[in-house]
Amino acid sequence: MSDAAQPSVQPSLQALLAVLQGNFPTLDWQQDAALLARLQRLIPSRRLARGSSLFRQGAPTQAFYAVGQGQMEARFTGADGTVSVLETMQAPRLFGLAAFAAGQPSSYEAVALQPSQVWVLAEPAYCLLMDEVPGFARALLREFAQRFDGTLRMLEASRHRSAAERLQLALTQLSREQPAASMRQNGPAQEPGWLRIQTTQADLAALANLSRQTVNQLLGEAAAQGQLRRAYGQLWLRAQQA
Repeated sequence: MSDAAQPSVQPSLQALLAVLQGNFPTLDWQQDAALLARLQRLIPSRRLARGSSLFRQGAPTQAFYAVGQGQMEARFTGADGTVSVLETMQAPRLFGLAAFAAGQPSSYEAVALQPSQVWVLAEPAYCLLMDEVPGFARALLREFAQRFDGTLRMLEASRHRSAAERLQLALTQLSREQPAASMRQNGPAQEPGWLRIQTTQADLAALANLSRQTVNQLLGEAAAQGQLRRAYGQLWLRAQQA
């Protein structure tokens, strides 16, 4: 598996705003053009071919990242060599936050599932965001808290909840984590009251700690009951189900 080798480039202002607004929508990112210009200079991007590794498990952490285009996968390799998929990430998902903030080696490997582009937020960009963007530190703490809460809920569910309940918790977590901009309110037939979640059966199985066969069966039952609709790489949920 090859590492990313293509040179870094600066993001366009529009692309940078999409990343910032997608992850921290409560902040006003357009009120300070000079600050945005400084961030733009400090946040390069990298392009990765399919199968390329952005960073290895156990590697020193020098930045955290946001998916700009394509799809990235977080993989954990156990001591016995077993590989587990932790998460599949699409734009504008942030990842690598915990290891970077804690100054620890990466606990997983990030691999491009298709030709992808990621934005690289190293120490200079992080310091500028923390020190000079009003409300960013609180927003980042909120992001950490939501992810931690989601992890605890899934751990609890894997021990005490039924398979159907664990799948519903996984769907609820994904609906909260995915930016509102990527979740259209109208379904495939432009019917109101539907939310789109970008995910796969493999992702749901890993998140809910279920087999793919069980997830497929439960999704089929829910679809037959009119609770969701399935499409390639995504699900449509009735709003009240999310």
